[in-house]
Amino acid sequence: MGQPLNILVVDDSTMMRAMIKRAIQMTGVDIGEIYEAPDGQAALALLESHAVDALFTDINMPIMSGTELLRVVAARGWTHIVRVIVSTDGSAARREEVRDLDVRLYVDKPFAPEVIRDVLSELCNVSAAR
Repeated sequence: MGQPLNILVVDDSTMMRAMIKRAIQMTGVDIGEIYEAPDGQAALALLESHAVDALFTDINMPIMSGTELLRVVAARGWTHIVRVIVSTDGSAARREEVRDLDVRLYVDKPFAPEVIRDVLSELCNVSAAR
């Protein structure tokens, strides 16, 4: 079994962060820390100071959007971080905008907890194979 996964949940809605955290905790996957940030700028500060394996981010947020956050993550070469978008904005234009930012999954809100479980289970299998 691999190391527990550290996860960062980024959403300007406190309620949505709680829902995503609950879905993560229900997966049965070995979770280490779950960090939270209300926007991309706060998320960057956490990414610079904590080891994170997976990033679940909304797109539409104040201060720094999820798209801007993903661009910085890509520019800094943090390729080890699995990137998942959880957003109400699932338009074709938005999906095209993030296509080259190494996003593993685009989850539409509202979501089924099984979607979160599947991506984390996949991440555990990849980590265990290393």
